[in-house]
Amino acid sequence: MDLRVLGYFVAVVETGSVSGAATQVRVAQPSLSRQLRQLERELGIELFRRGNGRLTLSSAGERLLPTVRELLLRAEQVPAAAQALTSGSVSVLRVAAPAATISDVIAPYLAQGNPADPLIDVREETSASALDALARGVDVVVMSGAPSNNYQWQAITRLPLFAYPPPGHPWCTERVITIDALVKETLAVLTPRHGTRRMLDEAVAESGVGYHATIECESPLVAQAIAAAGRAVAVVSDDSRFDLRPLLLEAPAGILRIPLHAAWLPGHFADETIRAFLTRLTDYCAERYGSQTRPPGHPVGAAASSNR
Repeated sequence: MDLRVLGYFVAVVETGSVSGAATQVRVAQPSLSRQLRQLERELGIELFRRGNGRLTLSSAGERLLPTVRELLLRAEQVPAAAQALTSGSVSVLRVAAPAATISDVIAPYLAQGNPADPLIDVREETSASALDALARGVDVVVMSGAPSNNYQWQAITRLPLFAYPPPGHPWCTERVITIDALVKETLAVLTPRHGTRRMLDEAVAESGVGYHATIECESPLVAQAIAAAGRAVAVVSDDSRFDLRPLLLEAPAGILRIPLHAAWLPGHFADETIRAFLTRLTDYCAERYGSQTRPPGHPVGAAASSNR
């Protein structure tokens, strides 16, 4: 099977047309169409539904697409894997993470300049879309929650969920606030697509209480800005902005902490480099946020173990 033709299949999906794909891959349109037909005959399935001069991905094509993407990605990694095997090192590690994790954890860690790390190329992804980034060429993703056993993964840290009261608020001298007290205030919270919001909702439900009033924000920075303006108490996991003072949140089960995990594809050629980098990142989080953020069973400088 010709990997190049599989690439044509993906190009048609991404561009939405044979003509667009032909331009992208620099192949004559009739030739590309013939090779797609040959691929369908070879596979014994119809990849596209054809009608009115348009191609629509078939149900079989939809099911096959993730496998083809992963196959092409693996093929792209062959030169880098060979280089790593020859030199014993990895020059670039591509990492994806949510914006808050990048600004509060990964970027400050990188600013220290650890000579043991390869060059770290970081791009932004939400926790919801992070795993999809692995199929787009990212080596490792950092996300809230734990991925499935289809991936290699490692716990990194457990960062606190903070409440940020406005300046002059009576809580400004407190260190910890209970969920029962929190929900009586007007809150600036994130939308439900954020893991921090879902954790807060679960804690509120477990406490048997409900929100008094909420202002939903897509941006954690905006939530803190609303608190700084005196309009609400912000609830986010980000470090302090606008000179606000963070308070820990206490639920019936204890202080609310968001677990961060890293995930990567099984059999990744840079597996050893990924594990070593994540172990150093875990140690950094414990130094920055306190030893209580260290995942259970992960001592200082511990070699990361697989979940498999």
